[in-house]
Amino acid sequence: MAGHSKWKQIKHKKAAADAKRGARFTKLIKEITIAAREGGGDPAANARLRTAIDAAKAGNMPADNIDRAVKKGTGELEGVQYQEAMYEGYGPGGAAILLQVTTDNLNRTVAEIRHLFSRHGGNLGSQGAVAWMFERKGEMYLDAGRYDEDAALEAALEAGAEDLRRDGDQFVITTDPSALHQVLDGLRATGVEPQDPEITLLPTSTVRVEGADAEKLLRLMEAVEDHDDVSKVYSNFDIDADTLAAVGG
Repeated sequence: MAGHSKWKQIKHKKAAADAKRGARFTKLIKEITIAAREGGGDPAANARLRTAIDAAKAGNMPADNIDRAVKKGTGELEGVQYQEAMYEGYGPGGAAILLQVTTDNLNRTVAEIRHLFSRHGGNLGSQGAVAWMFERKGEMYLDAGRYDEDAALEAALEAGAEDLRRDGDQFVITTDPSALHQVLDGLRATGVEPQDPEITLLPTSTVRVEGADAEKLLRLMEAVEDHDDVSKVYSNFDIDADTLAAVGG
């Protein structure tokens, strides 16, 4: 899982610094709207909404934007009716890829996603093609330069986490999906401030991808992540750090 975990960190840092904040806000607004529609507008009683709002605040989204997105989801304000779907396929080198999309036009979106896969050497598959290779988990990160590993592990486990491991300059904490916010609150109560908490899909095994296939795969990942309707991208690739940094940077 190390390769994809590191890729996510590169993308988080890039998103925080580049000129695509408007696109990032659009994706966050969609997620807030869907979460509020599905589970109600109270983040204390809607874990998905709380996670989405936390991500929006971490991205410096104005409070008014968050409030409007919630109200569009609950029906207090008129808004676009979004649908969610999962698309599955394979990238160069045999890496499994799962895409979570939020769109107002599924036919348009699937045609555009299929084109991106084909253009970058991948194949969009049928439902169930790769989903079985992933499991749903809670995940968050700690700055390894800021926290002692043994102390962080102890705090994470006491808060209810399943595991903490080091991945480069980050500690990666995994939890049962239902325990994400319990662990987050527990760590914050001890003065530990996790980054990027989310419910995610983690691969149960990885595929090593190298050389030209690795570069093509990362270009495909870039392309689908930049698509306006794609909210989450999951994969099981393992690529060496130098290739990740060269393409991700």
